[in-house]
Amino acid sequence: MLRDVGRVMQLPFGQIDKLAKLVPANPANPVTLAEAVEIEQRLKDARKEPEVRALIDTALQLEGLYRNASTHAAGVVIGDRPLIDLVALYRDPRASLPATQFNMKWVEAAGLVKFDFLGLKTLTVIERTLKFLAARGIVVDINDTGFDDEKTYALMQSGLTFGVFQLEGQGMRDTLRKVKPTCLEDVIALISLYRPGPMKNIDRFANVKHGHEQPDYLHESLKPILEETYGVIVYQEQVMQIAQVLSGYSLGEADLLRRAMGKKQPAEMAKQKSRFIDGAKARGVSENLAAHIFDLVEEFAGYGFNKSHAAAYAVIAYQTAYLKAHYAVDFIAASMSLDLSNSDKLASFHQDARRVGVKILSPDLNQSQADFSVEPCEDGVAVRYALGAVRNVGALAMEAVVAERKSRGPFKALYDFAERLDPKSVNKRQLENLAKAGAFDAIEPDRAHALAGCETIALYAQRAAEERASAQTSLFGADEPSARPTFPKAPAWSAQDRLDAERESVGFYLSGHPLSDFFIDSGERYSTFSEILEEGETEPRAYLMAGVVRRIQYRPAMSGGTIAYVAMSDPTGDFEPAVMPENVELARALVVGKPYVFRGRVRWKDSDLKLSADMFEPVEAAESRTTEDLRIMLKEGAPLDLLAKTLEALPKPGAGEARPLRLMLRLKDGREIEIDTRRVVSASPAARAALKAAKGVERVI
Repeated sequence: MLRDVGRVMQLPFGQIDKLAKLVPANPANPVTLAEAVEIEQRLKDARKEPEVRALIDTALQLEGLYRNASTHAAGVVIGDRPLIDLVALYRDPRASLPATQFNMKWVEAAGLVKFDFLGLKTLTVIERTLKFLAARGIVVDINDTGFDDEKTYALMQSGLTFGVFQLEGQGMRDTLRKVKPTCLEDVIALISLYRPGPMKNIDRFANVKHGHEQPDYLHESLKPILEETYGVIVYQEQVMQIAQVLSGYSLGEADLLRRAMGKKQPAEMAKQKSRFIDGAKARGVSENLAAHIFDLVEEFAGYGFNKSHAAAYAVIAYQTAYLKAHYAVDFIAASMSLDLSNSDKLASFHQDARRVGVKILSPDLNQSQADFSVEPCEDGVAVRYALGAVRNVGALAMEAVVAERKSRGPFKALYDFAERLDPKSVNKRQLENLAKAGAFDAIEPDRAHALAGCETIALYAQRAAEERASAQTSLFGADEPSARPTFPKAPAWSAQDRLDAERESVGFYLSGHPLSDFFIDSGERYSTFSEILEEGETEPRAYLMAGVVRRIQYRPAMSGGTIAYVAMSDPTGDFEPAVMPENVELARALVVGKPYVFRGRVRWKDSDLKLSADMFEPVEAAESRTTEDLRIMLKEGAPLDLLAKTLEALPKPGAGEARPLRLMLRLKDGREIEIDTRRVVSASPAARAALKAAKGVERVI
């Protein structure tokens, strides 16, 4: 609302955006503007300005009014006569079909029948996976795999089901590890149980399955109905069968009972309870037991799931799990291709690929396709990152580049690329992102040099295109190399610079992680997120952790104040610790893209890990405070004269910053040599940064 009103009032976009971001985002329980003004002090302070006060006051008056018409994403209604005779219709100029002016609740009362037609992108993932396999000569009939594959259930039991239909959420993955499904019926039940109401029965389901509890079938006649779900009422069909077997309901009567229970109609329920108990008594069931069973059935029917619906979902879940268990490379490539422009989802797939041992190769101008692909590598096959998935590049532009490569062969150098580039397809900004992502590494390994030359490439490509248009093809002859411009020089990047550029252009760290060396060098001092997960449920405890900040979101706390959710990553995965209201100012001081160490407080609730954080400190400060000496790992052939100049330029050590300096060289046979320089230098964050940027330095420990 603030954004809409701000546009009409012609306020600066930056000011509107800043104010709008102060309104806490909580999709599950949206905060009104009035509530936001009450709980967010910065909004109160901004409201003191006249133009902001006018903006907020206007938005408060308009909030709650209908902003636009919208349609149900998959709902289609039919009637027994022209719809205009039954409901008012609305013609959306963007749609080919009219829409009813009633919501899904009232169209049924008006005499219409509603159908939901769902389009699942998972079916496309399956299709693309099979195409990747077919291209490698592997033919899989996904409808002829059976439902008893041990490797598929082993994957489910491990919880490594990210990307698997219906089974990819963290909570569901934890549930899979707990229940350990061994058949399709278990998967159907879990899809039905993992919902807000029936979720409380998952523990009993797991305990009975593994023999830790005895099943309770309520009555001996109900054992055939409840045996497959270990005595837990899970499905609507079970509710109907119980009414049939125990109380003599017909199928039609049982369906009416199910609908009445689901809609919580008190008057109808009173009649149904009397009918249920009378029918059960006629079959020899005591009145007290019948009433008890009715109450249980009523509770379960309120959130019972349709088994036929869950079974169809479970089949697709099994098929995707089968493909991931047997052909993980092809499955992950297909999954990533469906989220080509969603860098957050691609980052999650990248982390998952590392967990399951799938290699993802960096984008390459001479190897990558516009979309994700599968290609041979030293270890078998790997996923090749898509050129079209690089940020702000675009799949259509990259399709033109790939078509040129296929037509006239691989690109040999930056000049060759510029001469063959269509300047209408690719501009300077796109070239810069490709350079940062490492797509030019095959023709120019120095990414800093490639990035510096992007403007020259764009201008030269434009000139070459004009020459081609005027038929002056001699420009490309070997006898006129002087026609080619000179690319500008640029200082080489450090390893950290390369990773930062990758993150900026891809959306995450693709070829490595800034904290990989930090965790190796710190030994067991710091815990990774995956180590905490693997440790499993423990008593509440604190860990020393480290991560790079990816995003910060603020939401209102139920007890008052504001909670900050800090999305972070370490070399093992992504996680999101909460910063409680009493520490929220610590979160406001964090910088997105920077690495921090912090104290992570872990507790487990309903098998879900809850992580909060406090005591943040920049990684550089922690390194300089904890190391006993400063070690520089050198690359082979490192220019020692340049390193000496860097050391001479370092500031004198401050209090507590002096460290003995050691040089480390890695030999070709894998051995390492450590040299004591008998020199003391500063280990401050600034000094470490200068050393990391020095040419020939692999890392600073």
